[in-house]
Amino acid sequence: MVIKKAYKLFPMLDSVDHVIIAVEDLDEASKNYEMILGNPPVWNGDHKELGTKNTLFNFQNTYLELLAVGGEGIGAELIKHTIANNGEGLNGIVFGTSDMNKFRSTMQKNSFNLADASPGEGVNFETEEKRTWVNQFLIPELSRGLFLFIIEHTGGKLAKLNKYADSSVHRLDHVVISTNDAEGFIKIYRDIFNIRLALDKFVEHWQKRMLFFRLNKTTIEVIEDKDQNDAIDKLWGLAWNVSDLASCRKRLIKLGVDATEIKKGVKEDTLVMTIKSHTHGVPTLFIEHT
Repeated sequence: MVIKKAYKLFPMLDSVDHVIIAVEDLDEASKNYEMILGNPPVWNGDHKELGTKNTLFNFQNTYLELLAVGGEGIGAELIKHTIANNGEGLNGIVFGTSDMNKFRSTMQKNSFNLADASPGEGVNFETEEKRTWVNQFLIPELSRGLFLFIIEHTGGKLAKLNKYADSSVHRLDHVVISTNDAEGFIKIYRDIFNIRLALDKFVEHWQKRMLFFRLNKTTIEVIEDKDQNDAIDKLWGLAWNVSDLASCRKRLIKLGVDATEIKKGVKEDTLVMTIKSHTHGVPTLFIEHT
């Protein structure tokens, strides 16, 4: 399929709405991520029609969803398949829109025939609060191997923390995606989704071409490993912002988390630390901007 350049009628996507980690034991994963992130979850609930249950952690620019099997349904089958084939790990990225109708209209004007949008609902076990949304799943020519969809929230809200400790995570710095086709990635994310491509460069440190997209103060970092296979993209890892990396490392070591020594980051004026345990298969970096 030849991908055409989309009409840029309006900024179709507002945010990296959330990222999804597939886990086997939700209780264990929730405890581990509360320990790593330094923040409590804001939601424990389920999607009965999908057969899944989840725990959500909210941040300044996005939220993290831990997703596990909770019954029978298409969602449960997806999680089972993912874990059976790849183990636990980073499973999905979701972009947010404030106007699903405009998103669908723009895509249709550019000859992308999408399936109908799907309404969804989640209920919090603890408070019985309900949240509702509409999901738009994408054709393979656009998702290119990623579990990627668009969401518009239509009812209910996630609680926000009033304050983040200096030793805890307060925002998602960037999500890392690998691709074997950087040019094709640009055509989709810049020319169709209208996400700003902030930088396209060859990075000597990694000896790779890298793309840096920006959406709602969140970076999508793309690393190209070029080959002759069909175009495919893969979620790779997450990088989180911490205000005080030294106090964060002290907190994590005390809790028994394996965290590397702090070092200068590749990006100027940053300090970085890799989290080596309790991440449920997700390569995880903590960053302090100095």
